[in-house]
Amino acid sequence: MLKPTHLAILLLLAGAGGYLAYDKFRNANAEDDEVVVVPKDYVVAAPGRVEPRSGEIRLGASYLGRVEEVMVKVDDKVEEGELLLRLDDAEARAKLASAETEAEALREDREKAFASGREDVRKAEDAIYSAERAVTGARIELDYAISARRVGTGSETAVSDARRRLKDAHDRLERERIAYVKAQSKANLPAPSRAESAVSAARAEVRMAEALLDKTRIRAPVAGTILQVNAKQGEIVAPSPEVPLVVLGDMSVLRVKAEVDEGDVGKISVNQTAYVTSISRPGERFEGRVTSIAPTLGGARIGPRGPLRPNDVEVMEVILELQGTAAALKPGMRVDAFFREN
Repeated sequence: MLKPTHLAILLLLAGAGGYLAYDKFRNANAEDDEVVVVPKDYVVAAPGRVEPRSGEIRLGASYLGRVEEVMVKVDDKVEEGELLLRLDDAEARAKLASAETEAEALREDREKAFASGREDVRKAEDAIYSAERAVTGARIELDYAISARRVGTGSETAVSDARRRLKDAHDRLERERIAYVKAQSKANLPAPSRAESAVSAARAEVRMAEALLDKTRIRAPVAGTILQVNAKQGEIVAPSPEVPLVVLGDMSVLRVKAEVDEGDVGKISVNQTAYVTSISRPGERFEGRVTSIAPTLGGARIGPRGPLRPNDVEVMEVILELQGTAAALKPGMRVDAFFREN
């Protein structure tokens, strides 16, 4: 039978052994739970937004009118100068026809009131006017040829021929303008007669009517892809920068417009490599490089997903051009850009 002193010693030894076992277990767990610091592969992170290489080109009406015809739809590929949308042009065409008739009548009156000494100038003016009319006709012919090809009633040959005629008309107009400058530069040239001045004024009215007609045509300023079409045939549209009728862009290459905080500006340079991530493609990285940096700082336009920035934070706009087409990303997507150390 154990004596009380022996029992106390045994209990003491058991407690010490338990504490040593617990301490060993705790140290082992501490080693397992030790935080491993992974070095970052970037020096600056910034929010950004995906856009086409050309940026989003927003096209709208320059005056109030009714949509007569919409030639394109979303995802269509268009050429530079291609007609995208046409407003009602009946009034504009009537004004142009009236102005042309008046100009021709005054030209005939001018020929009757012949004034010597300005024959070369008159011929040069007539040639320029004729060349301008040829350009207008060739431009309209090309519009119809491209539209016919898009709906399947035209051909590539017809478009090529129309494009060639438009180029020839522009070349002719340029030559006639040079000839007019030479005719005007002659010494001791008499002042224009009243009849000549009337013809010049009438032809100016023709040019104004032609400009009004051209405003009924919305054309692609660059080659690209149609991203949005916000117009329907028959509806009334008005100039509105907030709601464009057509949005297009060059989708051959995508870029990211990122906003770098003022404190990180010194860490960014042109040709610096970077990558972007998107919540729509978890685990994927899209490589790119810095192609341009804004010369000045401004207010932030892209809201971060985390805590809001202070209102007085200034940012620098940085453009990243993504490698390849990055087809998984779409214009308008918000992304996070990570800039590597140079």
